[in-house]
Amino acid sequence: MQRIVVAAKAGSDQPWLAEATAQLALQTAGTAVDAVSADGLDLEAFSTVPRSELIELARQSAEAVAGRLRALGVDASPHVLQGAVVRSILLFAEEYDADLIVCGGSTRGPVAQRLLGTVPLELIRRSRRPVLVITPPGGRS
Repeated sequence: MQRIVVAAKAGSDQPWLAEATAQLALQTAGTAVDAVSADGLDLEAFSTVPRSELIELARQSAEAVAGRLRALGVDASPHVLQGAVVRSILLFAEEYDADLIVCGGSTRGPVAQRLLGTVPLELIRRSRRPVLVITPPGGRS
């Protein structure tokens, strides 16, 4: 069985990401998709927002993507991850032996990307597995 990990941005609605992932998954019979979203919090002590709120945002995003995938006929499960986004996704992909990681393209401007980095670029740099970056239609989130 093929396994795809699709990274949903916490607190964001990305129907285009679910649709693109579904098209990909449906091309290979028996493909399972894990919709993951991380709270993005390394240390709760330094956060201005309680971890519980960030986990709730991640849960909503993972469930929304998984729900859209299931509606499109794909076997999908939501998963909420705790910790830094890139590290959490990579550890999950390793643990579940993912064949592919799919994520949405960055919507940050060029200056913000340069200063803060982006999840897609970090996944590409650090992953031992293939990473497919899907850009939002029309360049928006």
